[in-house]
Amino acid sequence: MFNSFASSLWMLPFSKNCRSDTTYLKHFSGRSRKAHHIYHCEEEEYRSNYSGWPTNLVNIEIPSVRGFDAYPSVTDVAEFNLSSIECGLPTQLSFSAREIADGTFFKAIEEYDPDSKRILYQLKKSYHDDVILNPLTPWDRPPIKNVFCIYGIDSKTEVGYYFAPSGKPYPDNWIITDVIYEIEGSLFSRSGNLVEGNPGATSGDETVPYHSLSWCKNWLGDKVNITRAPQAEHDGSDVQVELNVHHHHDKDIVPNMIRSPRTKYITYYEDAESIPGKTTAVWELDKANHRNIVRSPVLMREIWLQMWHDIHPKAKSHFVTKGKRGPLRDEDCYWDYGKARCAWSEYCEYRYAFGDVHLGQSCRLKTPSSDLLFHYI
Repeated sequence: MFNSFASSLWMLPFSKNCRSDTTYLKHFSGRSRKAHHIYHCEEEEYRSNYSGWPTNLVNIEIPSVRGFDAYPSVTDVAEFNLSSIECGLPTQLSFSAREIADGTFFKAIEEYDPDSKRILYQLKKSYHDDVILNPLTPWDRPPIKNVFCIYGIDSKTEVGYYFAPSGKPYPDNWIITDVIYEIEGSLFSRSGNLVEGNPGATSGDETVPYHSLSWCKNWLGDKVNITRAPQAEHDGSDVQVELNVHHHHDKDIVPNMIRSPRTKYITYYEDAESIPGKTTAVWELDKANHRNIVRSPVLMREIWLQMWHDIHPKAKSHFVTKGKRGPLRDEDCYWDYGKARCAWSEYCEYRYAFGDVHLGQSCRLKTPSSDLLFHYI
């Protein structure tokens, strides 16, 4: 994944039980910019395993040779045959999210990796001593009117790694020997073995673990309305709703709803009551890939409907209704070969126009889109 640990600093995780002091408040209050930055953890951090993460992030084999002799330079490689060096048995160490965030991991490998001192300096300067915001501290809800946190779930995502010495010179001195994945509430290694740990209710979006994606659920209030609906156009028969679900702060919300194995859903967590004048929503899209989610027609439809709802003077609620999703454009109409007619006959009709090359292109809306939008006020 990385040829050196320094190149991965920007991806550092954090523990939800650890925080730094609010240095940015000191900065804006006129205190010294050089104020000491304190990074402290609650007792729960030391009682729990893995810092709230599904598993240890880094498991690394420490070589028996210490210092720069463990990783010779390019010239040393030319002068000596590394295969003739007798190596002792390595020691395997494991590190949690907190131990990576506070620098414990980098200090532990300092004698074995010539890049560790530079990493520790970079960690202190760019993270621990940041004047405005320490990125290693869990984020609070942004102080804006509306917050929509949208991400994909239920895909195979990396959550932990096993490293070992490669026997090559720096910067290729470490290799990944195994990877831990989260998938559908379980942990598996790259070799296919089940791994013990604390998997979440589901998995991430192939790039970001569910632990990080779902952090914004902590911004929801004590009572949350949850709706699960199919991603595709639907008539509302498969929509599930739970109102005023009690939410414990720092705890995940897992709705008691059923899933059809053949259907991809969107699960909406919405709160418009806990902070007067402000709304918070979390949308989870099944099988939505991290890189492709912004190109998802389903997501674009939902965002567009919510924006249209927000600016409409006759809107009756804070969030657009999820009761049904019908065609809104001619492109949403298609031919149903099983029934030998246009699908969604309530909204679509067969109307040929010159240039249509297949039946689906001749399926068009019966009424203008502007009239259909009034169903979503």
